Amino acid sequence: MLPTLAGALLTGWLTVKVLTYKQVDDPIRLQSKAAYLGKVSTGSELRRQNNKPNILLILYDDLGLGDLGFSGASAIKTPNIDALARDGVIFNNFHAAAAICSPSRASLLTGRLPHHAGVQSVVFPSDSWMRLFSILPGFNVRIPAEEITLADILKADGYKTAMVGKWHIGDRAPSLPHLMGFDQFFGALYSNDMEPFALYRDDAVELDAPIDQDQLDEIYTNEMVRLISESSESAAPFFLYFAHNFPHEPLHAPAAQRGSSDAGLYGDVVESLDAGIGEIVDSLKSEGLFENTLIILTSDNGPWYQGNPAGLRGRKGQTFEGGTRVPMLIHWPGGLSDVTDVDVQAMAIDILPTILDWLSIPLPDDRQIDGRSLSPLLAGEASARDGYLYFYSSGKLMAVSDGRFKYHAAQPLPYTISGSGFTAMKKKGPWLINLSSDPYESYNVADRYPEV
Repeated sequence: MLPTLAGALLTGWLTVKVLTYKQVDDPIRLQSKAAYLGKVSTGSELRRQNNKPNILLILYDDLGLGDLGFSGASAIKTPNIDALARDGVIFNNFHAAAAICSPSRASLLTGRLPHHAGVQSVVFPSDSWMRLFSILPGFNVRIPAEEITLADILKADGYKTAMVGKWHIGDRAPSLPHLMGFDQFFGALYSNDMEPFALYRDDAVELDAPIDQDQLDEIYTNEMVRLISESSESAAPFFLYFAHNFPHEPLHAPAAQRGSSDAGLYGDVVESLDAGIGEIVDSLKSEGLFENTLIILTSDNGPWYQGNPAGLRGRKGQTFEGGTRVPMLIHWPGGLSDVTDVDVQAMAIDILPTILDWLSIPLPDDRQIDGRSLSPLLAGEASARDGYLYFYSSGKLMAVSDGRFKYHAAQPLPYTISGSGFTAMKKKGPWLINLSSDPYESYNVADRYPEV
């Protein structure tokens, strides 16, 4: 009787906790956000005399560092993405801002580390009991409305802004894409393994759940081509954010693509993504927009159960290199120097300040922007990124790196035996890794370098 009563009380308490939870936005920060965007809008008249580039930001979901041809893949062929890399700049030591999707995406769009951007854990659908994993630790369940996104800034600067694909930093107002800087949104509000998986246009369902995910890549690519065609008729430059749901599991590829790779269904999915890039690039070229379009392509974190972390330790969810180091390329025919490879460590939080630097847009001064402009590196004027990289997980600082060394805090790590179902957590660390000689993070050298 007592265990049953205790269970009922606990269930009731958790239910009340979910039903009564309310995330409150900061009115003062909302005012300062509006003031900053007003200044950007006013200054856009002075910047309008410049030939502003179109901007295409492509973000894949759980794509591994070694899953593309230019980054070492042999079982997967990606000729269209490789062509962009060949004529652009490759970052060989680029990191997502988090090893899981929601914090990573919030950081990418704000230039702020997850705890500053207000998204510290995976954001679950509003009607899911899984929201407890955010509510009980005291985390937000959506990106705060007072955060300033790259789309907010570019829209204020006169860009036409649109997003296609996975949002996953809030499925309720005021934290929806069309309320946070995007003139248009078409896509999913969260991951393709969450239900109900429908596709939205702004805040209304356009394609009901369950979506046939075998067709998802084609649906997204067609929408991107439509937006590019539409943009060609406008005098304003465009910012397109293409945040694909793939190759996050469950894996889906069109029938014609299945069996095309030597990497199973996962490889087929990636090759389908590459074919979509070919269509998008062809569309840019046919509309006469390619030469003046800045294309950035990367991933939100390392690979999950499948995918290639390029031999690095760790996977999605872990702050080891395999969980955060991701492919990254920039292609911009009219705006880049002769630099073709960047070996200096950098992070997704650097994308926002880099773009604003190129456009001569001032950064917000009412909040901490953690990213650094990579413009000096890309112009060949600097050999290092200023500052450390910090790696957070669930609000905790887990690692810090200066590019040569990486320090891992003591943490529980899984010990498991294949086939047995047995997993134990063993606390290990702290560890100091010399990345210059040990990029695979195999050896603790803390006793060799106590001063570091």
